[in-house]
Amino acid sequence: MTARRRTTGIVVLGLAPLALVGLAAVPAAAHGSMTDPVSRVSACFAEGPESPKSAACKAAVASSGTQAFYDWNEVNIPNAAGNHQSIIPDGKLCSAGRDKYKGLDLPRGDWPSSPFTAGNRTFTYKATAPHKGSFELYITKDGYDPGKQLNWSDLEDRPFAKVTDPKLVNGAYVFDGIVPSKSGRHLIYSIWQRSDSPEAFYTCSDVVFGADNGGSAAAPEASAPSEADVEEGASKSTVDHNGHGGDSPEEAGAPEAKTAAKDAGGYEEPAAGPEANAPEANEAGAAEPQPAGGSENLAETGGDSTTPYIAAGGAAILAAGAAVMFGTVRRRAQPAGGGRHSR
Repeated sequence: MTARRRTTGIVVLGLAPLALVGLAAVPAAAHGSMTDPVSRVSACFAEGPESPKSAACKAAVASSGTQAFYDWNEVNIPNAAGNHQSIIPDGKLCSAGRDKYKGLDLPRGDWPSSPFTAGNRTFTYKATAPHKGSFELYITKDGYDPGKQLNWSDLEDRPFAKVTDPKLVNGAYVFDGIVPSKSGRHLIYSIWQRSDSPEAFYTCSDVVFGADNGGSAAAPEASAPSEADVEEGASKSTVDHNGHGGDSPEEAGAPEAKTAAKDAGGYEEPAAGPEANAPEANEAGAAEPQPAGGSENLAETGGDSTTPYIAAGGAAILAAGAAVMFGTVRRRAQPAGGGRHSR
């Protein structure tokens, strides 16, 4: 075998791992939160999980602990698949039914809030890991009482803003919506449903139209976390953008942990089909389809719809490299002048 042919085999083998690295470099999981109007979790993270300033955030940290607010960008459900109302029970909309974020569900009228007006408005959703999907924004009905638990029936039946794959500007999704006429304190509920995965994200943003007649005079204006806040808090975050960032076995998809969580009332399997009476069903219709490539929960594995093809491509490259290597060794091992004749 010539030196040139031996070199070719080495080059192919050398390129295989490099090709795999290139193929694997794809976005994994989406994460983020509403920052205009400021979500509860964003406001409390901006105040500082260790020493929040507002009474509401102090109570939320006392209930959930500080880690929930360092993980401010992951109020999510890995396998929502559009079935939001069947998975999230009344009273737990702001936490997405996750015990980790239960402090966000506290019914009180002094949550940090954003001044609001009716008409056309631009919304901003900070995306620490962008991904394709749709946003739906709901507002509470007239007569909303912030001192009571938030139920699905407290939200208007249809979203006042709905957009698919909005533009990303400086690390945030930006889109417009027409806000209906309201008065006093209300709540904006957002649902971000990924289109390449069943994963969905949820936020609650407290807003005030005119005078705060439904809340507290001591309620402060909410502030969104700055880039410095995000960078400083990143070292204490447990969110994993290279895979699904569930912080406990039941949120990471372990069957036995899900069973235990069900027994404790902390986990519910999603409905088999789309919600006919869910708020989003009136506007959005059926739930997003599962990604191609099988029934595996791609949000939990950190992949997307290209994952099966990446794996297949990598395996093919390795197989080709191995074939060249073994062929080279075999030919070199044959004695000169042996029983086989070269053609």
